[in-house]
Amino acid sequence: MSSSTRLPIAPLDLTNSAASLPSRFRPFLLSVIFLLWLVIYAAGMFSPALLDDVDTIHAEAAREMLQRNDWVTLHTNGIRYLEKAPLMYWSVALSYKAFGISEWSTRLPLMLCVLAGLLATYGIGKRYYGEAGGFYAALALATSIGPYIFTRFEIPDFEVGLWLLLTFYFFLRTLEEDTPSRTSCWGFAAVCALNILTKGLIGLVFPAVAIVLFLLLTGRLRHMLKMRIVSSTLVFLAIAAPWHILASLRNPAQGNVKGFLWFYFVNEHFLRYINKRVPPGYDTVPLLIFWGLLILWLMPWSVFLPQAVRDIPWRWRELRGRLSATQRASLMFALWVLVVVGFFTFSTRQEYYTIPAVPGMALLVGGWLGREMREPTQQRLGRISSLVLLIIVAVGSVVGLALWASSRAPAPGTDLADLLTKNPEDYDFSLGHFLDLTPQALGAFRIPLLGAVVSLLLGAVANWVLRRRGKLLAANLTLAVMMIGLLTCVHTAFVTFSPILSSKQLAVAIQNHYRPGDVIVVDGPYHQASTLNFYTGIPLRILHEPSGNLWYGSKFPDAPHVWETQASFDALWAGATRVFLWTDQDDPRELRGKISYRVARSGGKSILTNQPVQP
Repeated sequence: MSSSTRLPIAPLDLTNSAASLPSRFRPFLLSVIFLLWLVIYAAGMFSPALLDDVDTIHAEAAREMLQRNDWVTLHTNGIRYLEKAPLMYWSVALSYKAFGISEWSTRLPLMLCVLAGLLATYGIGKRYYGEAGGFYAALALATSIGPYIFTRFEIPDFEVGLWLLLTFYFFLRTLEEDTPSRTSCWGFAAVCALNILTKGLIGLVFPAVAIVLFLLLTGRLRHMLKMRIVSSTLVFLAIAAPWHILASLRNPAQGNVKGFLWFYFVNEHFLRYINKRVPPGYDTVPLLIFWGLLILWLMPWSVFLPQAVRDIPWRWRELRGRLSATQRASLMFALWVLVVVGFFTFSTRQEYYTIPAVPGMALLVGGWLGREMREPTQQRLGRISSLVLLIIVAVGSVVGLALWASSRAPAPGTDLADLLTKNPEDYDFSLGHFLDLTPQALGAFRIPLLGAVVSLLLGAVANWVLRRRGKLLAANLTLAVMMIGLLTCVHTAFVTFSPILSSKQLAVAIQNHYRPGDVIVVDGPYHQASTLNFYTGIPLRILHEPSGNLWYGSKFPDAPHVWETQASFDALWAGATRVFLWTDQDDPRELRGKISYRVARSGGKSILTNQPVQP
């Protein structure tokens, strides 16, 4: 867009949603948002294979929900699985019912949630920051690193972010109404309830704390009394309570087994928060890294955060004065981010726990980018940020090119696992396996590594040049195109790395030799080989004491026999039943002194059996 055709500037208010882009641009902007979702997210539904641990544990719970026709008590590997809220599993089970069980149908509900999040971000951003602000907020959310990485497997954190987005939208609407409407108040209650059904009590804790802080800072605490408390509470309970009541009735305390309410609310919420959960098994990301990752998850758009933060009304006189709708929204979104980060600052935490805050950050950045288009005085700050991004990318490119130049493609047929180190102490982190990479292993990623460097370098240079020329829309679209290239390379690398994280190829090898009555045993905790359970549909035996996700369910009297001791396994291996053993050990001590036959090896994991198999 040349300076001679620059769009007219109009002041921002709620009656003029097209403050910096005419409304005739709206179909184009929506088309861009949809195209980004299609290219970045929908295209990745079909690969790679589902992963061991959280990916296939959650997919298996949805599959067994459909198989058992039990939509209250989750099961995985035939054992009660009661630590998670059900909404994500309901959506996946419905997808299986409609489209069959597959990798893409597993991922479809989460991808649709992403699309809904992008459209909601655009609509809410447009309401408070104008057409350009809403578009740039959705653009940032669609193309930033964090949301992409943590929608590659089945976790509900992006969905939590969507519900928070809608929660704060309905609350802001109540502030604009003399008497808050039923739509605003009941909508607020409904999305809080849906968030409770998505990831537990944080669905209510996060908005409650952020909103109380907002009302305290602005001196409007009495506003809570206007929000139709009785009827809104009834709406909330009508949505959130039934599953919790049914789950507690169907999973009561039995003998020494505490009931659902203790396990779900005390153990999985309170004790997990203070790192006293039983059994333990969740490591904590160091605090400084955790805070730094929040900035990384919004890259490259986080280079504009300093300007966006300056636009938030922080001064006491401002807060106690008459805030505009835009200022109220910015304050609300900032508190949203601070509450999420602050909450996990004092608890156990994983890398992805701040993902629900990313839509709020995207809205703040989008709002400032919209302002940059309207106010030429802001464009100097944008040029500084684009230069900072260019410097960061240039330094990263030098490192990336050095790694690329020093790496060599592995010989054909090489198992990537043979080129990695093993750091099992880091595997409780969601990205822990990527710390196994070595210079030798990087040879398998030469093409995506080079593609990532080229995409980032070209995009950062083009963004800086276009910003210097005042072509802001083109500059921001260039950043989006840059991220398409980068995220495509990330996906390609993920597919290459996936055999390390998945046992699908081993499941296929078992299926080629399986006969009714054969037994599959996992040499380790269930989650390390849960892929076998999902892809074969066969319950697994576990050569390990009850732990992790199956610990609580194993205590119920109806729990099936899946746990093997060394003695029972020895008898099983020596018997007439064919046993397939999954192991990630080259020389498993459980088989020392026993005859075994290898069926398959992939990703550093093997399937061994006690009987010869046909090649």
